[in-house]
Order: sequence, then structure tokens, then C-alpha cells
Amino acid sequence: MSQPINLNTFRKAKARAEKPAHAAKNSVKFGRSKAQKQLQETKNAVQAQNLDQHKRDP
Repeated sequence: MSQPINLNTFRKAKARAEKPAHAAKNSVKFGRSKAQKQLQETKNAVQAQNLDQHKRDP
């Protein structure tokens, strides 16, 4: 007789094996590097400062 297979364990092991590949796809699709994030934050800060400098007091 063959050993019974626990399908729940098999399903969870398969999900664990697929998780890094899925994470890699998402990082390519949605991710930005740390340098890109810092550059965008700097640009946003410069734009906000420029906007504040052009405000007029009533």
C-alpha cells in the first residue's frame, strides 16, 4: 500500500515555493529603487518650496 498524501501540506508547500517568484514579479512591476524614491522626495520638496515662495499674503 502507498502512503496517504496530505493534500493540505502539499498545497502549502507549493504556495511557499511560488511566493518568491511572485514577489520578484511584483517588485519589477511596481517597485522603485531607494535612489529613485529619494530623488522623487527631493523633487517634491523643491516643488513645494517653490510653490510656497510664490504665495502672496492677503
